Amino acid sequence: MSAQPRPLAESPNPSPRADSRRIALDAMGGDFAPEVVTEAAARLSRTTEIQLLLVGDDRQMRPLLRQHGADFARIDLQHAPDAVPMHESPRAALARRESSIALAVRAVASGEAEALVSAGNTGALLLHAATTIPRLARVRRPALAAVYPTLPRPHNPDPFALLLDVGANTTCIPADLVQFAAMGTAYAARISKVKEPSVGLLNIGEEANKGDALLREAHALLRSAPGIHFVGNVEGKDVPLGAVDVIVCPGILGNVVLKLLESMGDVVLALGHEMFQRRWRWRVGRHLIGDGIESLTRFFDSSGYGGAPILGFERIVIKAHGRSNARALENAVKVAAKAVRDDVCGAIAAGMREIVTDPSAS
Repeated sequence: MSAQPRPLAESPNPSPRADSRRIALDAMGGDFAPEVVTEAAARLSRTTEIQLLLVGDDRQMRPLLRQHGADFARIDLQHAPDAVPMHESPRAALARRESSIALAVRAVASGEAEALVSAGNTGALLLHAATTIPRLARVRRPALAAVYPTLPRPHNPDPFALLLDVGANTTCIPADLVQFAAMGTAYAARISKVKEPSVGLLNIGEEANKGDALLREAHALLRSAPGIHFVGNVEGKDVPLGAVDVIVCPGILGNVVLKLLESMGDVVLALGHEMFQRRWRWRVGRHLIGDGIESLTRFFDSSGYGGAPILGFERIVIKAHGRSNARALENAVKVAAKAVRDDVCGAIAAGMREIVTDPSAS
């Protein structure tokens, strides 16, 4: 067996700086890894104080980092001899104990890094995190929270809102939705700097008696939950309109909504292209409205907001989109560092202590 590359950083001072945050980054996760991951790491090393722990194949990471002009004083490398394929089942991925996802999760759980960002296999990341990183007290189930763009909200300068759960929990009990609201409230308050984020329950109508038993009971619990500014039910049309700062729902419903939102940028581009091809007058005017179309597609571009936080663990974990480019990964790492700096986990823990939940959540 050939000798494995040494998992040593090229930095003469591999310890994290006192004024920086150390974020673990899965170098092998995503459709375009490790190229775009190392590009993002190199940019971050040159433009921020963030200390990175890059986990992946040492033989691939080092030359790519040099190619992108990385400052190795801010990047530590940990060799991972294995990687989880993007479409492998979560259970099979859990057996890959030496994969980049597994090693990065363990580094965060042990305190070697303060947060984790990965664009890799979602199920694998969720399962490795759930079996390795402790949950916060009272959290029954962690939630995958998607950040999505909305129309402007007068009370909130942040152009993004939060939707959770979007796939970590396909089945829920009413208390779960209350916990999702508490976690989403804490995250939005710390990241978006909104003093009292508004919370809505995704349903088929605004009336309290709408929906199935799960949604009706969740509505009743949310209405009396302390620390949650619950404004009632919201419908699907309210999601992109920015009706509230946080929307809670069962994971299967949230995932459908998220995938629909993600497709809108492609729809706008395709429709615009088709219209311009049909009529010569529109083709002539294309250059006049080109900037507007570009701005509209940027509105739906996921690279602007990085990734989806997995809330409920004692450490911050962010799942970036599998198709993430370098800019998206940069933003995901910056959000992770901001969440650590602003103690999002501590805020969630405080919020969880206020609400009354099912006894099994303790």
